[in-house]
Amino acid sequence: MDWSTVQLWVGALLTLMIFSFLYKDNPFYKFAEHLFVGVSAAYWMVQGFWQQIVPNLLAKLAPGSFENIIEAARGQQPELVYIIPLILGLILLTRLIPSIAWFSRWSMAFIIGYTAGSNLPRYLVSDFIKQVEKTLALPLVATHADNWLQWIMYSVSNLVVFGGVICGLVYFYFSKEHTGAFGRASRAGIWVLMVAFGASFGYTVMARISLLIGRLEFLGSWIRSFT
Repeated sequence: MDWSTVQLWVGALLTLMIFSFLYKDNPFYKFAEHLFVGVSAAYWMVQGFWQQIVPNLLAKLAPGSFENIIEAARGQQPELVYIIPLILGLILLTRLIPSIAWFSRWSMAFIIGYTAGSNLPRYLVSDFIKQVEKTLALPLVATHADNWLQWIMYSVSNLVVFGGVICGLVYFYFSKEHTGAFGRASRAGIWVLMVAFGASFGYTVMARISLLIGRLEFLGSWIRSFT
């Protein structure tokens, strides 16, 4: 029995153990679940060490010691400013010692504050300003089309997007009672939101189904190995 066959059998048995949860919770499922979580945690810990800590911290502090494995460290001078994140990282590990675990709050406060402050402008531009810009710059009537049918399709699409945005905003406007035409626009906004949420959920479901199909194809390869 070669190594590829062993891998095939181990993968198939672990897949069946995971699928056994469809019947009920059982020791086989728990074993496969704990094995998956443990192996994943160990793998990403090693990946994080060699891809993040070594090139972004240790190679900055002592480039001469890592120039054989980090090409960018060759000929560089030590950057002592990286002692600060090293100290913060070590303080973060004090959470493992109950008597001084409160020290880790200093590192956590710095990490959360810096992350929130640095990500706020980026998300404000990508998730808000850019979307507003695209909506405002969208012409109600298409200006470029190869033929009249394409012109109609583009124009209708632009009008639907514009109307959907307006109705969605109306739904979240609570300073006026949602009655009459304002109420009808608000109800249309609900439909727009539900379609958007449904499309997002459907995309997620399809992604999970693609994973399921991959596992079923793998089990099919395992079954065909018997013949």
